[in-house]
Amino acid sequence: MTPQDILSQYGPREAMEYDVVVVGAGPAGLATAIRLKQLAAEHEREVSVVVLEKGSEPGAHILSGAVMDPRALGELIPDWKAKGAPLNQPVTEDAMLFLSETGSLRVPNFALPWVFKNHGNYIVSLANVTRWLAQQAEALGVEIFPGFPAAEVLYNEDGSVRGVATGNMGVGKDGEPTEAFQLGMELHAKYTVFAEGCRGHLGKQLIARFKLDAGRDPQAYGIGVKELWEVDPKRHEPGLVLHSAGWPLPNDTYGGAFMYHMENSQVALGYVVGLDYANPYLNPFEEMQRWKTHRNIRWYLEGGKRVSYGARAITAGGLLSLPKQVFPGGALVGDDAGYLNAARIKGSHAAIKTGMLAAEAAFEALGAGRQHDELAAYPEAFEKSWLHDELNRTRNFKAWFKKGLLPATIMNGVEQKLLSGRMPWTLHRDEPDHVSLKPAADCKPIAYPKPDGKLTFDKLSSVFISNTNHGEDQPAHLTLKDASVPVDVNLAKYGGPEQRYCPAGVYEFVKTDAGADRLQINAQNCVHCKTCDIKDPTQNIVWVTPEGGGGPNYTNM
Repeated sequence: MTPQDILSQYGPREAMEYDVVVVGAGPAGLATAIRLKQLAAEHEREVSVVVLEKGSEPGAHILSGAVMDPRALGELIPDWKAKGAPLNQPVTEDAMLFLSETGSLRVPNFALPWVFKNHGNYIVSLANVTRWLAQQAEALGVEIFPGFPAAEVLYNEDGSVRGVATGNMGVGKDGEPTEAFQLGMELHAKYTVFAEGCRGHLGKQLIARFKLDAGRDPQAYGIGVKELWEVDPKRHEPGLVLHSAGWPLPNDTYGGAFMYHMENSQVALGYVVGLDYANPYLNPFEEMQRWKTHRNIRWYLEGGKRVSYGARAITAGGLLSLPKQVFPGGALVGDDAGYLNAARIKGSHAAIKTGMLAAEAAFEALGAGRQHDELAAYPEAFEKSWLHDELNRTRNFKAWFKKGLLPATIMNGVEQKLLSGRMPWTLHRDEPDHVSLKPAADCKPIAYPKPDGKLTFDKLSSVFISNTNHGEDQPAHLTLKDASVPVDVNLAKYGGPEQRYCPAGVYEFVKTDAGADRLQINAQNCVHCKTCDIKDPTQNIVWVTPEGGGGPNYTNM
């Protein structure tokens, strides 16, 4: 039974009306809502705002490094310290290492370009910052609906965005309603702001429908795998921000790692691999496990305990890949548009800033009696902002890595250290990440060591500590356009890369009773990272929203 059949049988859906609907209770979405309510209070006007969140609570699906630049937060909530924002650990030291398998080279701090200097920034759990932002939003009168994923964009007759509809609940694996069935509801708005994060399910549709990426470089992506450790206090250096490049990745593959020493003897570890890698045998999860065995990394972890795990795709294209941010009836903010600054390895400040700019444009439009048109003031304000200047200065960062690690290191050093980002040239990309995979026959398999259960781990034990959960009796939210493609194309030509690029063990090829290969999708393991939707070489996998409240439940991530 299709959603349309269910609607015709059980509809119409209940509808609720708001001035602004925000999709996603991350930093961008909550900043949008907070700024709208601040402006309404300042001007003594009523503006109704609702935020939908697919996770079980705000912050449940938030995963980031994270070193946070507090500039935008200071603009949004100037007294954030007095209000108890969980920015508790200032950065005390930066370290940049280039690793070989057996050694390392540390870049002297005086030689670090500005993008790698973190004085004045804070090491945070972005999930906890998000929970705090949600409290600030609710105190201002924002309605937040956790566990309600926006599953569908609604349109007016003239093609403008009217709002969104939440997904139906209680649909069985066979697509039929169960005894627990609940029809989704519609939320109509004068303006709808999409803040779903990287590769947003609805943002992707809007970019395609309104051709928002016309004339832009294809978006670039990375997959970030993260672990949280409790380490020996004697090996804990509060405020240390360590980044590394080089081993174990080959020089022709974009990526790198981080280690951030938080408060309470906790250390956040992360490994990022660009999703334009060519070898289908590469496994980002296993690359992180190998990285931890390097003597400069394992020293910090020996005697410690891993307490949490997660993964999330990030954008890396920057300003050159930024789509048009507005369309009739709505806007894209944060990483739904792709504002993350890959050179600085930071995006939360950009998310908050763009949410504020979109809110200010929407508030002005509402005051003028407008609705469902383009909020042109938002991109105009962005182009005049410090954020645009920052992204412009780092616009070539990702493109240099197509020439290899050494040329990229030299040229990014020239651009950011010698020229301070004021370079007269621009490098463009013309291919999306998913076309970069080479046939398996042309590549060398990679032998990864078995996990020891102390320093290195397998995927399933990792997913377990991400607190990921999906109802067993619901349709798989990882869908295939053509069920024959995984075996006939991906396995035959590329060696089945989905079983390696997924950091959660969702995809595996198994044998049928007749001895034929079959793709098994373990959707219950999905941590909502979106890597499959991005990297699948045939673009046959489409990630759609599962029932609300499912997925990971990250704590302190």
